[in-house]
Amino acid sequence: MTTLLHVDASVRAIKNDNPAHDSISKNIAKQFIDSFAQHQAIDEYIYRDVGMNPPPFITQDWIGAVFTPENKKTAEQKQLLALSDTLIAEIAAADIIVISSPMYNYGMPAQLKAWFDQVVRINKTFDFDLSRGDFPLQPLLGGKTLVVITSTGEFGFEQGGIREHMSHLVPHLRTLSKYLGVSTIYEIASEYQEFADARHQQSLENAYRQAAELAEHLSSVT
Repeated sequence: MTTLLHVDASVRAIKNDNPAHDSISKNIAKQFIDSFAQHQAIDEYIYRDVGMNPPPFITQDWIGAVFTPENKKTAEQKQLLALSDTLIAEIAAADIIVISSPMYNYGMPAQLKAWFDQVVRINKTFDFDLSRGDFPLQPLLGGKTLVVITSTGEFGFEQGGIREHMSHLVPHLRTLSKYLGVSTIYEIASEYQEFADARHQQSLENAYRQAAELAEHLSSVT
């Protein structure tokens, strides 16, 4: 039994009248999903396009509702947290999480950050205990696999790359992944989009190939 949660973060559609405007990250993610399904049935597929349908930003009232004990929450507070509850339930159910995202201004899109802000939540995806000393936060979920698919206009954002110090996308995703219950991370990247040269085409082809190969691999071990 495999439950797969797929979160797309690009504000672009997967297909457009002008193919140059097609979302690269969404198309690579589709390659992964389609390839996985060819090798193993996906018992439940949960899809969120947060790029085009972003969750709302959290507010002071939202935070107040989070920190109100469950037995004291008002009907309004429960409604305010309803989407967060649903998104967290989707994460809890998932065996594999696929997050595809472009790099915007060297970090994640605001829409994806809004999704994380809705799901990284005390007593739901982590707890807090000062008896742990300087590391009081502890994730509550575990055992999940994360596939991170990214698209960037420049290149060299990988560990050891010439722009590693400028990358605030994948490092941020790695940091937050523990609150999704992730124990294993795989990364696929397409680069050089703004250069629009042979290097971009090669990087794109490599990303599609890696997506298919990773899907076959994961279908055999899950």
